[in-house]
Amino acid sequence: MMKTSTDADIVIVGAGLVGALLGLQLARQLPQLSLVVLEAADAPTRFDATRVDPRVVALTENSVAMLRAVGLWDRVAAQRVSPYTHMTVWDGEGTGRIEFDGALVDRPQLGFIVENSLLVSELQQALSYQPNVQLLMGEQVAEVQLPSVNGDDQFGAVQVGLANGRQMTAALVLAADGGNSTVRALAGMAVREWDYQQQGIVTTITTERAHDQVARQRFMKTGPLALLPLTTGATPGHQCSIVWSADCARAEAIMALDDDAFCRALTDAAEGCLGRVTAADRRFSFPLWQRHAVDYCAPGLALVGDAAHTIHPLAGQGVNIGLKDVAALVTEIERALSRDLPLGCMATLRRYQRARKADNLLTMAGMEGFKRLFGADSHWLRWLRNEGLRQVDRQPLLKRALIHHAMGVKAP
Repeated sequence: MMKTSTDADIVIVGAGLVGALLGLQLARQLPQLSLVVLEAADAPTRFDATRVDPRVVALTENSVAMLRAVGLWDRVAAQRVSPYTHMTVWDGEGTGRIEFDGALVDRPQLGFIVENSLLVSELQQALSYQPNVQLLMGEQVAEVQLPSVNGDDQFGAVQVGLANGRQMTAALVLAADGGNSTVRALAGMAVREWDYQQQGIVTTITTERAHDQVARQRFMKTGPLALLPLTTGATPGHQCSIVWSADCARAEAIMALDDDAFCRALTDAAEGCLGRVTAADRRFSFPLWQRHAVDYCAPGLALVGDAAHTIHPLAGQGVNIGLKDVAALVTEIERALSRDLPLGCMATLRRYQRARKADNLLTMAGMEGFKRLFGADSHWLRWLRNEGLRQVDRQPLLKRALIHHAMGVKAP
């Protein structure tokens, strides 16, 4: 088979939420660049308004601002978003509880629950309209050859070979192809990872009582349960998206239950906080891992989002820290162009890594600490975490600081 060649300034691998927004920001802010975005799925993502996508994301104010900056937030909000104004977190093994409210930081909401397919479909559609972007579906990367370097100077382009035999060259490749990143593996970039020996179960449920736009999370020693409010369905205000993390044996048993038994088990796990769970959609499960790339960059290559780091979903911050990566990377690429530096210059990519790595590690350490603390079966630790929750709940200044940090905005 004859191999063809496609040249671009930047090749982005992965057109999910992070990769598509990265491509759209670069295309809009730097129209002089030519971009190719490769997506393994055969067809663009489609949003089905007649059903609720079981995969949702909790967007912070900072993430919403990024979507608004590319002109997409109003389109998304006009279709279906679910603001949450309050959050309740409690220890299922004790009496500790903490309450967060948007009013504490003078905000009408703490964040928004949005279906993943809605966001990705809008981003991919907008990306396809950009004159300096080629969005190629059904393309899988089979080979990555990095250029040689001398210090911070890069010689040559990155060679990308696709599974269909097609070859591409680019000054810079950006890997946004998820936690099991093919590009990261092909480039030989080391990653530290461990299996939590847990699975996450997601579905959409209907509850007896209204959720009142409150996000709820109960921590148990077998894993946390999150109930995220949705403003949709036949009974608006009574539907929630759930993420139930559980040890593998427990998760497999939950997945094996029939619908009625599952609703009863979930009602018990949620301590009946919304009354009975009266209905549940189809359930899906996925293994939970923590991964962190040793380096986010190599000559002519940068990792973004889950390709660089994946965390436990207990705080719903995975997508938001991935979008922070996008903002930092776009800033550094703009800086490089303004200084006539090569796109794949290691000095530029290292600046991106420095901008993001410490913050990501801090977030990951915090999530790991929470998981270990609430998973510990110790009377002393149980007292400590419950007392800690009670003390923090009594400190409005500390709660404001925590809310601002979670929202991705600076305190006034």
